[in-house]
Amino acid sequence: RLRRVAVAVTAAAALPLALAACSSDSKDSTAKSTPSATASGDAMSTDKPFGPGCASVPKDGAGSFDGMAKDPVATAASNNPALSTLVAAVKKAGLVDTLNNAQNITVFAPTNDAFAKIPKADLDKVLNDKAQLTKILTYHVVGQKLTPKQLENGTFTTLEKSSLTTSGSGTTYKVNDTSNVVCGNVPTANATVYIVDTVLMPKS
Repeated sequence: RLRRVAVAVTAAAALPLALAACSSDSKDSTAKSTPSATASGDAMSTDKPFGPGCASVPKDGAGSFDGMAKDPVATAASNNPALSTLVAAVKKAGLVDTLNNAQNITVFAPTNDAFAKIPKADLDKVLNDKAQLTKILTYHVVGQKLTPKQLENGTFTTLEKSSLTTSGSGTTYKVNDTSNVVCGNVPTANATVYIVDTVLMPKS
């Protein structure tokens, strides 16, 4: 009898849970499928790299998305042909170890084309001024991993100590209203990378 009571009590306790599960089953499948639908609808923006610039990323090897995911961010960037000017600048500023050893950061990485928008004389001047170069490069780094969702309407403090703003939705985002994310949410071993089409300049 005791066992029966125990079973009955357990059954009684389990019943609301079962009912909840059942009643929400139909809802749950929709409720659950809604987030996952959004997740899969957002798969491009939440789980995987997205954006028109992603097409130029090598399909395999060290510079591919899989390859970059295994390396710390400065090393990963050095394997991506579209980021060679950025990598040269990072080396010139002596920031390779800083970036590779940092944990859970976000890097807004300007493409070679982004650097090409800067008049050559100005770019050469910056590349030869280590303090200024360091200031500009650290302005592209935020000390936390940012998801696309956080970029929708965000203000973040950079390693350079001033802030940048982000806006957008889906797979279209801007930084400081001037620089477009052309390939976003790229994972590396210690960072999330958003490749941008314009070099960001610190406000101060």
